[in-house]
Amino acid sequence: MGRTSTKENKNSYQLAREELGLTREKASELLETIAPERIEKIENERTVPRPDEVLTMAEKYKRPALCNYYCSRQCPIGREYVPQVSVRELSAIVLEMLASLNAMDKKKERLIEITADGQISSDEIDDFIRIRQELERISVTVETLQLWTERMLANGQIDAEAYKAKLSQP
Repeated sequence: MGRTSTKENKNSYQLAREELGLTREKASELLETIAPERIEKIENERTVPRPDEVLTMAEKYKRPALCNYYCSRQCPIGREYVPQVSVRELSAIVLEMLASLNAMDKKKERLIEITADGQISSDEIDDFIRIRQELERISVTVETLQLWTERMLANGQIDAEAYKAKLSQP
Protein backbone atom coordinates (compact mmCIF):
# COMPACT_ATOMS: atom_id res chain seq x y z
CA MET A 1 0.00 0.00 0.00
CA GLY A 2 1.32 3.47 -0.91
CA ARG A 3 2.26 6.12 1.58
CA THR A 4 0.66 9.56 1.71
CA SER A 5 3.02 12.29 0.61
CA THR A 6 3.94 14.97 3.11
CA LYS A 7 5.97 16.98 0.60
CA GLU A 8 4.94 20.64 0.66
CA ASN A 9 5.87 21.83 -2.84
CA LYS A 10 4.15 19.26 -5.00
CA ASN A 11 4.40 19.63 -8.75
CA SER A 12 1.41 19.50 -11.08
CA TYR A 13 1.90 15.82 -11.91
CA GLN A 14 1.70 14.81 -8.26
CA LEU A 15 -1.25 17.12 -7.56
CA ALA A 16 -3.17 15.69 -10.53
CA ARG A 17 -2.55 12.13 -9.36
CA GLU A 18 -3.48 12.88 -5.77
CA GLU A 19 -6.66 14.75 -6.79
CA LEU A 20 -7.79 11.46 -8.31
CA GLY A 21 -6.97 9.66 -5.06
CA LEU A 22 -4.41 7.41 -6.75
CA THR A 23 -1.30 5.91 -5.24
CA ARG A 24 1.70 5.74 -7.56
CA GLU A 25 1.02 2.05 -8.01
CA LYS A 26 -2.61 2.64 -9.02
CA ALA A 27 -1.55 5.53 -11.25
CA SER A 28 0.95 3.23 -12.95
CA GLU A 29 -1.84 0.77 -13.68
CA LEU A 30 -3.99 3.56 -15.11
CA LEU A 31 -1.13 5.02 -17.17
CA GLU A 32 -0.09 1.54 -18.34
CA THR A 33 3.33 2.59 -19.66
CA ILE A 34 4.87 4.44 -16.69
CA ALA A 35 6.26 2.47 -13.75
CA PRO A 36 5.60 3.65 -10.17
CA GLU A 37 9.33 4.30 -9.70
CA ARG A 38 9.35 6.56 -12.77
CA ILE A 39 6.25 8.41 -11.49
CA GLU A 40 8.06 9.00 -8.20
CA LYS A 41 11.13 10.41 -9.99
CA ILE A 42 8.92 12.72 -12.09
CA GLU A 43 6.94 13.92 -9.07
CA ASN A 44 10.08 14.48 -6.99
CA GLU A 45 11.67 16.31 -9.93
CA ARG A 46 14.62 13.96 -10.12
CA THR A 47 13.80 13.54 -13.79
CA VAL A 48 11.82 15.42 -16.41
CA PRO A 49 9.03 13.42 -18.04
CA ARG A 50 9.19 12.65 -21.72
CA PRO A 51 6.53 14.31 -23.92
CA ASP A 52 4.77 10.98 -24.47
CA GLU A 53 4.53 10.48 -20.71
CA VAL A 54 3.02 13.93 -20.25
CA LEU A 55 0.47 13.23 -22.97
CA THR A 56 -0.45 9.96 -21.29
CA MET A 57 -0.82 11.60 -17.87
CA ALA A 58 -2.85 14.47 -19.33
CA GLU A 59 -5.22 12.04 -21.03
CA LYS A 60 -5.58 9.43 -18.27
CA TYR A 61 -5.74 11.95 -15.41
CA LYS A 62 -8.10 14.11 -17.53
CA ARG A 63 -5.84 17.10 -16.93
CA PRO A 64 -4.95 18.68 -20.29
CA ALA A 65 -3.27 21.53 -18.39
CA LEU A 66 -0.36 19.15 -17.70
CA CYS A 67 0.70 19.64 -21.33
CA ASN A 68 0.95 23.41 -20.88
CA TYR A 69 2.76 22.88 -17.56
CA TYR A 70 5.34 20.71 -19.30
CA CYS A 71 5.72 22.88 -22.40
CA SER A 72 5.94 26.23 -20.61
CA ARG A 73 8.13 25.11 -17.69
CA GLN A 74 10.14 22.02 -18.65
CA CYS A 75 10.60 21.81 -22.41
CA PRO A 76 13.68 23.81 -23.47
CA ILE A 77 11.96 25.17 -26.59
CA GLY A 78 8.60 25.67 -24.91
CA ARG A 79 10.11 27.68 -22.05
CA GLU A 80 11.11 30.19 -24.69
CA TYR A 81 7.94 30.21 -26.79
CA VAL A 82 4.97 28.75 -24.88
CA PRO A 83 3.23 31.02 -22.38
CA GLN A 84 2.12 29.65 -19.03
CA VAL A 85 -1.64 29.33 -19.08
CA SER A 86 -3.87 28.76 -16.10
CA VAL A 87 -7.37 27.42 -16.50
CA ARG A 88 -10.02 29.85 -15.32
CA GLU A 89 -13.78 30.07 -15.50
CA LEU A 90 -15.28 30.68 -18.93
CA SER A 91 -16.75 34.06 -17.92
CA ALA A 92 -13.32 35.37 -16.86
CA ILE A 93 -11.76 34.16 -20.11
CA VAL A 94 -14.45 35.80 -22.24
CA LEU A 95 -14.28 39.10 -20.34
CA GLU A 96 -10.50 39.23 -20.74
CA MET A 97 -10.82 38.44 -24.45
CA LEU A 98 -13.39 41.20 -24.95
CA ALA A 99 -11.26 43.72 -23.06
CA SER A 100 -8.24 42.85 -25.21
CA LEU A 101 -10.21 43.02 -28.45
CA ASN A 102 -11.64 46.41 -27.45
CA ALA A 103 -8.15 47.68 -26.65
CA MET A 104 -6.88 46.44 -30.03
CA ASP A 105 -9.80 48.02 -31.84
CA LYS A 106 -8.57 51.40 -30.60
CA LYS A 107 -4.97 50.62 -31.60
CA LYS A 108 -5.47 49.13 -35.05
CA GLU A 109 -5.18 52.47 -36.88
CA ARG A 110 -1.88 53.14 -35.12
CA LEU A 111 -0.63 49.67 -36.06
CA ILE A 112 -1.44 50.37 -39.71
CA GLU A 113 0.45 53.70 -39.52
CA ILE A 114 3.48 52.05 -37.91
CA THR A 115 3.71 49.15 -40.33
CA ALA A 116 2.63 50.82 -43.59
CA ASP A 117 6.19 51.53 -44.69
CA GLY A 118 7.51 48.11 -43.61
CA GLN A 119 9.82 49.63 -41.01
CA ILE A 120 9.54 50.62 -37.39
CA SER A 121 11.20 53.93 -36.70
CA SER A 122 12.55 54.96 -33.32
CA ASP A 123 9.55 57.19 -32.63
CA GLU A 124 7.20 54.22 -33.33
CA ILE A 125 8.90 51.60 -31.15
CA ASP A 126 7.04 52.35 -27.89
CA ASP A 127 3.63 52.16 -29.56
CA PHE A 128 4.62 49.04 -31.49
CA ILE A 129 5.74 47.30 -28.28
CA ARG A 130 2.48 48.16 -26.50
CA ILE A 131 0.44 46.85 -29.45
CA ARG A 132 2.53 43.68 -29.62
CA GLN A 133 1.99 43.11 -25.89
CA GLU A 134 -1.77 43.48 -26.33
CA LEU A 135 -1.69 40.99 -29.20
CA GLU A 136 0.26 38.59 -26.97
CA ARG A 137 -2.42 39.00 -24.30
CA ILE A 138 -5.05 38.02 -26.88
CA SER A 139 -2.95 35.02 -27.87
CA VAL A 140 -2.67 33.83 -24.26
CA THR A 141 -6.42 34.30 -23.78
CA VAL A 142 -7.07 32.16 -26.87
CA GLU A 143 -4.75 29.48 -25.43
CA THR A 144 -6.62 29.70 -22.12
CA LEU A 145 -9.94 29.20 -23.91
CA GLN A 146 -8.49 26.19 -25.75
CA LEU A 147 -7.28 24.68 -22.48
CA TRP A 148 -10.69 25.30 -20.86
CA THR A 149 -12.36 23.55 -23.80
CA GLU A 150 -9.99 20.58 -23.58
CA ARG A 151 -10.70 20.25 -19.85
CA MET A 152 -14.46 20.31 -20.45
CA LEU A 153 -14.11 17.70 -23.21
CA ALA A 154 -11.92 15.48 -21.02
CA ASN A 155 -14.39 15.66 -18.14
CA GLY A 156 -17.40 14.99 -20.37
CA GLN A 157 -18.92 18.43 -19.78
CA ILE A 158 -18.92 19.02 -23.54
CA ASP A 159 -20.13 16.23 -25.82
CA ALA A 160 -16.88 15.24 -27.55
CA GLU A 161 -18.55 13.58 -30.55
CA ALA A 162 -20.83 16.55 -31.24
CA TYR A 163 -17.92 18.96 -30.76
CA LYS A 164 -15.66 17.08 -33.19
CA ALA A 165 -18.47 16.76 -35.72
CA LYS A 166 -19.04 20.54 -35.65
CA LEU A 167 -15.30 21.20 -35.98
CA SER A 168 -15.11 19.07 -39.11
CA GLN A 169 -17.91 21.00 -40.84
CA PRO A 170 -16.88 23.67 -43.36
